[in-house]
Amino acid sequence: MDLATTIQNIERSSSALTTQSLTRMDERLPWFRDLPAEQRSMVTLVAQAGVRQFLEWLRNGGEDLGTSDMVFEAAPVELARAISLQHTVALIQVVIDVVEEQVPALAADGETDQLRESVLRFSREIAFASARVYARAAETRGAWDARLQAMLVDALLRGDNSDELISRAAALGWSETQTITVVCGATPGGEATLVLHSVQRAARRLGLDILAGVHGARLVLLLGGVKEPVEIVEKLTGQFGDGPIVVGPTVTGLADASTSALAAVAGHRAAPAWPDAPRPVTATQLLPERAIAGDEEARRVLRESVYLTLRRAGGELLETMDAFISSGGVLEGTARELYVHPNTVRYRLRRIQEVTGFSPTEPHEAFVLRVGLTIGRLENASGTRRSRS
Repeated sequence: MDLATTIQNIERSSSALTTQSLTRMDERLPWFRDLPAEQRSMVTLVAQAGVRQFLEWLRNGGEDLGTSDMVFEAAPVELARAISLQHTVALIQVVIDVVEEQVPALAADGETDQLRESVLRFSREIAFASARVYARAAETRGAWDARLQAMLVDALLRGDNSDELISRAAALGWSETQTITVVCGATPGGEATLVLHSVQRAARRLGLDILAGVHGARLVLLLGGVKEPVEIVEKLTGQFGDGPIVVGPTVTGLADASTSALAAVAGHRAAPAWPDAPRPVTATQLLPERAIAGDEEARRVLRESVYLTLRRAGGELLETMDAFISSGGVLEGTARELYVHPNTVRYRLRRIQEVTGFSPTEPHEAFVLRVGLTIGRLENASGTRRSRS
C-alpha cells in the first residue's frame, strides 16, 4: 500500500470525516440528538481521536500497540457513564460507514481494497477497546459504590444527621421517602467489592432495592420498601456468613434509619446469648439479650412496652404475670395463687399478649416479659430513691 499518499489524503480529510460522522449520527440515531451538549462534545472528541489514531495505526503497519485504547483517552470514564456500550457500538458503526464510503477518495491509486480492509480491521480493534473501557469503568464504579455504601453504613451507625445520610444515599440512587429495614449478619469473607456485587446480583433477581456495606466483620443491608422483611431476608441468607442474621425494625425514611441500624447491630452482638434463635431473627425478639448486653435503647423499649404498659392496663395483668412466673408457667398453679378460675388466667394471659405483643406461654417471649418487668421495677425503684433524696 502507498501509505504516504493514503495517510496524507486521510489527514487532509480528517475534519470533514468527523463532521460527516456527526451529521450522520444526528440523522440515524434519535437518542444522539437528545444528548446534552457536553456529552455530544465528548463524542466529537472521541471521533476526532479515532481518525488520528487510525492514521497512527496505519503508520505502525497495522500493529495495535495500544493505539486503539487511546481513542477513548479524551473522555474514558465520563463517556462510559453517559452512553451505554450498545450506543457506543452504534456510534462506532456510523464512523466506520462514513470512512468506508470515502475509501475510494482517500486511498492511493490501486489501494482501495487494502484501505477498506484496514478500516475494517481497525474498527474491530476499536470495538475491543470500547469493551475494555466499559469493563474498567464498571470496575471503578463498583469500587466507588462499595466505598459510598460503606460510608453510608458508617454514618448510620454513628447516627449522623439526616441531611448527610440523604446526600450519601442520593449519590447511590436511593429514594429518601421509602421505608427502610436494616439487616445485620456476618460477612461471608473475601473482597468487599465482590461481596457487595453478589448482594446486588441477588437483589436484582428478587426485584429488591438494596444498599449494602461491609462494616468490619459484619455485612449490613438496607432494604427499601419491603413489606415482609423477614421473609425477604430468608431468601438472602446465602449472602451472609455463618451465625445469626438480625432484622432491625422497619422505619420510614433515612432520617430514622439509624434507629433500625443500631438495633440490628446491637441484636447481632447479643444474639449468641440465644443459641436457638431463628435465622433470621428480629431485633425486637432479641430485646432481653440486648438489654442484658448493655443496650440502653432495648432497656427503654422493654420498660415502656412491658412494665409501663402492664401497669397502665390494670394491676390484675401485672399481678397475673407475676403469679404465672412464680408458678413456673403452670396455668392451674397461677389460678390457685390468685384464687381465680383457670379460664380467668387464660383470658388475662391473652390480654397480656394483646397489650405488650409478647405471649407469656411462649418460652422466649415469656423471658422478654420477665426481663422487661425486672428492668421496669429496678428503674422505678431507682427513680423513687432519687426523688426522695
